[in-house]
Amino acid sequence: MRKISQEELYKILKEHSDWLKGNGGKRADLRCADLRRADLSGADLSEADLRCADLRYADLRYADLGGADLEGANLGGANLGGANLEGAN
Repeated sequence: MRKISQEELYKILKEHSDWLKGNGGKRADLRCADLRRADLSGADLSEADLRCADLRYADLRYADLGGADLEGANLGGANLGGANLEGAN
């Protein structure tokens, strides 16, 4: 499990946003990331790789997780109110 700092997370989300818009960047690779209690409310994580990520108690309210790969991710206690999970694995 790799711990992701808030600064690194912001950078990953920015690059992912650019990738989604076709402006370079790269797909968010958050495999096996320790994101416990992370504030990801409103984040666009569509198509992101979140396999085996630890998202316990993360704030994912209104996050876009459409098409994201969540296989093996731990979402225990996460707040998913209003989140988009359409097509997520």
